[in-house]
Amino acid sequence: MKIFFPFLSVITMVIILQGCKENDEPAKKITVANLVVETTISTNGSGLVTFKASADNAVKFTFYFGEGLDDPFTSTNGTTTHTYLSSGTYPVKVQAFSADNLSVEKSQPISVLVDELPISPVGYTTPTSYAGMNLVWQDEFTGDQLNTAFWNYETGPFNNELQYYKQQNTTVHNGYLIIKAKIEKVENKIYTSSRLTTQNKKTFKYGRIDIRAMMPKGKGLFPALWMLGSSFSTLGWPKCGEIDIMETIGGGGRDSVAYGTAHWEFEGKHVSYGGHKGLQNGKVLGDEFHVYSIVWTATEIKWYIDDIKYHTIDITPADLVPFTKDFFFIFNVAVGGEWAGSPDATTVFPQRMVVDYVRVFQ
Repeated sequence: MKIFFPFLSVITMVIILQGCKENDEPAKKITVANLVVETTISTNGSGLVTFKASADNAVKFTFYFGEGLDDPFTSTNGTTTHTYLSSGTYPVKVQAFSADNLSVEKSQPISVLVDELPISPVGYTTPTSYAGMNLVWQDEFTGDQLNTAFWNYETGPFNNELQYYKQQNTTVHNGYLIIKAKIEKVENKIYTSSRLTTQNKKTFKYGRIDIRAMMPKGKGLFPALWMLGSSFSTLGWPKCGEIDIMETIGGGGRDSVAYGTAHWEFEGKHVSYGGHKGLQNGKVLGDEFHVYSIVWTATEIKWYIDDIKYHTIDITPADLVPFTKDFFFIFNVAVGGEWAGSPDATTVFPQRMVVDYVRVFQ
């Protein structure tokens, strides 16, 4: 993915503050004047920004970064760097302090473009037609924004996990849907991500579903491509039924395994039935694209990865009647939770799940 900066290869932002506070005690007069801050943005899309501040008689500088200006860094020589994980416009505040701890400050927005984990198209793919079936719906993620005629953003914390779901962590670029997980403090959560649904917009019963996607990597990551019964809003979970087309968890070799599972309610209790398929030769699901599929009929659901069947469930028993009703899609990347565990020092952020397409044939 190429990043083109709509500005010069090196950006220099010069902020000049002139301030002088009169005080009856000369020793306490502020002498930090002519504050100059030079900001150089990396030209290779790394997100690295170098700050260099200077001011007459200054003894230290404090830099505040981030959306909430809540990530301070103090420097005695006025030089520091900060890496931005995402493209965007961010406020920056710089304070310069004199020896008697009086200060002047300036806030200024800075625009950064980040080449966020370039995407290789390598991997398995599936056709746009099958004998005896029609392509009834697809999203190829063209354009530069999510199609909200198909998708909803769900926001906030979920399921006692560590992430806070935000709309801003979803992007559409170069024909891909990108859901990003990153370190970011929101409310009482320390990670952010995104969760999308087609609830009340696109629902389906039976057919073949193909989703071509690349998973994130790292301990504590929990991506999922799944479906809930449309009765969720009235019956709740698990009575509505759940079809996990693909789930995986990161770290310790676990991110080489795709899980396919059905969840429902039996005699008032949650039950599930699932299978899994692992990759060979040390590969993980984040190395390249794979196609996760189900073939769903009135009698059974079969799970596939790259057209290899690895699990089947018979849905004819009476307690599995939810799987004869309409379902909607959910795509999300969770962080943490009971199954995935928490990220550790080996987990590199940001991480992302990339979806090339979703297609429904009936």
